[in-house]
Amino acid sequence: MAAIAAVVVLLLALGGGGLLVVAAGILGLVVCAAGIWWFVARRGPARLLGAFLAAAAPAGVLVFYARSGLWLVALVSSLCWATAVACGRAALHRARPPRSQRPVRARRPKRAVLIMNPKSGGGKVGRFDLVQRAERLGARVILLDPSAPADVGELAREAVDDGADLLGVAGGDGTQALVAAVAAEHGLPFLVISAGTRNHFAMDLGLDRADPARCLDALTDGEEIRVDLGDVSGRPFVNTVSFGVYADIVQSPRYRDAKTGTALKLMPDLLAREGARRLGAQVDGAPLTDQQALLISNNPYVSPDELSGGGRRPVLDNGELGVIGIRVENAAQAAGLALWGAQAPGLTVTTARRVEVTDGGPRPPVTAGGEEARLPVAVDGEALRLSTPVVCTVRPRALRVLLPRDRPGVPPPAPPVDWRRLLALAWGSAADTASGESRT
Repeated sequence: MAAIAAVVVLLLALGGGGLLVVAAGILGLVVCAAGIWWFVARRGPARLLGAFLAAAAPAGVLVFYARSGLWLVALVSSLCWATAVACGRAALHRARPPRSQRPVRARRPKRAVLIMNPKSGGGKVGRFDLVQRAERLGARVILLDPSAPADVGELAREAVDDGADLLGVAGGDGTQALVAAVAAEHGLPFLVISAGTRNHFAMDLGLDRADPARCLDALTDGEEIRVDLGDVSGRPFVNTVSFGVYADIVQSPRYRDAKTGTALKLMPDLLAREGARRLGAQVDGAPLTDQQALLISNNPYVSPDELSGGGRRPVLDNGELGVIGIRVENAAQAAGLALWGAQAPGLTVTTARRVEVTDGGPRPPVTAGGEEARLPVAVDGEALRLSTPVVCTVRPRALRVLLPRDRPGVPPPAPPVDWRRLLALAWGSAADTASGESRT
């Protein structure tokens, strides 16, 4: 009804500029998207022009509405659409509530070993007094030396040989994955301490990212779940594997110190120059070619907006990889992406059990010396170069994760608005839809 009301408002205002409201809104969105593309894909005057257009387009639309007297029509129609989307998501959420895994009560570990990186997250280990707190709870702490890089996987194996009955990490997702693989190999529970910078894995587990010390409560009052563990050419990952534009940026030695500046400096060469890297992949055997970027995740994200890094995975035990591919080569395609979202021709969103990635086509490239090429890859944010083809798979429910019983939890994700399903629900097909989905 709210969606119909939004259309009716525009139709009733035809004489007063209802079509102008729609046209101005679409034009502003297109110009803003084109400006953003020029800003990230060009240098010099073109970049300045792009920044101006990205900022001026929405402001110009608002000024146009105000000066032409159409602001009330635009406001009422926008509120109706916002209501329609909110109600639609609520209805879809009720029709298919997210599946959640039921934790089991965990035994208190007797010989817990925690590996901590004092530099991770800007020094969270020291700021939150994690070493002393963990030792007071009976855990043994291995504190990494930033001046002498160590093989954390080997440290974890040595801890297992010494009788550890739990492994844990206070560090970034890359370090988490290496120790998690050892825990999964030996069937031991794994403790995530959210002391990294972004803590994607901890966020999707429902842990407190603001206070990593709360994660240590699992040592005395914990519960256990099982989650999937990703694998990229024999290396574990808990979050994402990125190919293409992002992976090339992470390879830069300046990236750690100046992420945004390095990205803006490298983007034009990676996106717009002739001969820029293109990726090919086999997604469960189906070809996906000529991509500028590929994001493979350990379980799918809610929507393709997660390329920005701020999204969530509603479940971590589906036994599937999330696959997002993007190909945007000019301002027109960028505008199409803004208009159509996940339905845009330049965006591929799917799931798979196995993804094989090559550089530029279905066959692995060969260097001049006849050797296999090595592809830049960002594994949980860590820069690597792996021999092609790079194969990504998932190990279902391979990892036992110990969680504190008192934790923030994972908020239910807002489902994408599927108008076809909404119409089926509205016309009384809710029972049939829900039962059909429960069977799948």
